Amino acid sequence: MSKRGAEELNGAPLKAGQRPENGTSNGDNLDFEDDYEDEFESEDEVMEAGVDGRPDAEREAEAARDAMDVDIKEQTFIPGRSILQPGQTLSPDPSTYEMLHVMSTPWPCLSFDIVRDNLGDNRKRYPRTLYAVAGTQAESARSRENELMILKLSSLSKMDRPNETDSESDDDDDDASDPILESKSITLQSTTNRIRCFQPTQPSADPSQIPMTLTAVSLENSQIQIHNVTPYLRLLSTPGFTLPPDASKPIATLRMHKTEGYALDWAPASSFPAGRLLSGDCAGQIFSSQGTEAGTFSADSKPYLGHTDAVEEIQWSPSEKNVFASASSDGSVKVWDVRSKSRKPAVDVKISDTDVNVMSWSHKTAHLLATGADDGQWGVWDLRQWKPQQGSNSNKQLTPSAVASFNFHKKPITSIEWHPNDDSAVAVTSADNTATLWDLSVEIDDEEYGKEAGLGLGEGAEKVPPQLLFIHHVEDGKEIHWHPQMPGTLMVTGGSGFGVFKTISI
Repeated sequence: MSKRGAEELNGAPLKAGQRPENGTSNGDNLDFEDDYEDEFESEDEVMEAGVDGRPDAEREAEAARDAMDVDIKEQTFIPGRSILQPGQTLSPDPSTYEMLHVMSTPWPCLSFDIVRDNLGDNRKRYPRTLYAVAGTQAESARSRENELMILKLSSLSKMDRPNETDSESDDDDDDASDPILESKSITLQSTTNRIRCFQPTQPSADPSQIPMTLTAVSLENSQIQIHNVTPYLRLLSTPGFTLPPDASKPIATLRMHKTEGYALDWAPASSFPAGRLLSGDCAGQIFSSQGTEAGTFSADSKPYLGHTDAVEEIQWSPSEKNVFASASSDGSVKVWDVRSKSRKPAVDVKISDTDVNVMSWSHKTAHLLATGADDGQWGVWDLRQWKPQQGSNSNKQLTPSAVASFNFHKKPITSIEWHPNDDSAVAVTSADNTATLWDLSVEIDDEEYGKEAGLGLGEGAEKVPPQLLFIHHVEDGKEIHWHPQMPGTLMVTGGSGFGVFKTISI
């Protein structure tokens, strides 16, 4: 993000279908001009006068003033450190994006999930298409307007770059068009706290169609509803398709929770092809729900107990089908084995003095777990250090050290996710109105990581971690996900709507 004087901006925020314009001049009508022509007759006189005829101190003072003017007009904005002055506003730097699109919905959608499609993996061509599901958060007085939204975003084009060579755009279609947002909706009776989608492993009867897709929605009224949204996805992708009469009816409504919750995760389909769902609530309870071949779901009556406060996040292990982890407002992360009859955690780790809001288990390196907390810190943990102690102290709460820890954000971490194919790349969103991208493979160079790491914020400014690659502005950012089929592409949601972007750095 860059911070500019208001006179440099047109004052209009980005709308759906708009892209930031690259304001680079083509250089026409520019001439080199010598302000001191003929003032000195020889090079010796010029050198004696200090290049432009003025004392060194005077020239250095003017250079400092000029540098300050440039900083005021346009400079990097660092959340929690930079301050917007009167007349300044934030503007994205288009030179740092390969793709950037923003869009809004009737009500904020503070949780969403990306749907895998049939358009192929490792897609790099433009324009691009993606599918997603999201749940709305309507105002309390209008709660009946809440919806489960099925989204199709198409014609997502690469940003215009006048200086790009033909070879750099070979993979792109010539005729870029405005982005298109299409949606279908299912009425919900309450606000969506969290939504996650699941695709069983059974092959589709028609390989050209999007695979069967189920959604689980954790509602503010404490219910969990499961829908089959496959017909809606086919309606968006197949001309002439019509919805069956009962398409909007949930295939299951689970009522085992007594309070609302935010933690929700499907087990990998390879482990439980019919679907197995874990859900946590604000009372600290975790329930398991099992799908059947007939397409029905039933919830266990006995919860997993161990947390003393709200369960904020649940994640199944990517490598062990009977293991999951949970994060809680009690500041702990616990690891569980569903085969245990006691339904108590196998490992109990205290990692923060504040709420642990979010968590992500690396699918590339299964012993790495990333967490984010209410104090703005996020860290990476090596689960090989979390082995339970033997003997009478086997249930003792552990306090290991993080492999890496960052306190760059000064407000709560609201979402965190590992790159699906790179165990060094992590995406983070925070209540400080930013989404940040990190590269953990970057090593600190003590010589380079000096005062200049403060990015011109003044003497004594807190250094910016060299692992920080990118800052993207998102108002009241809540959730971010990497697209598993388009390398480096991210989707993020917040109070002002959705953003889909890809940076030039990843």
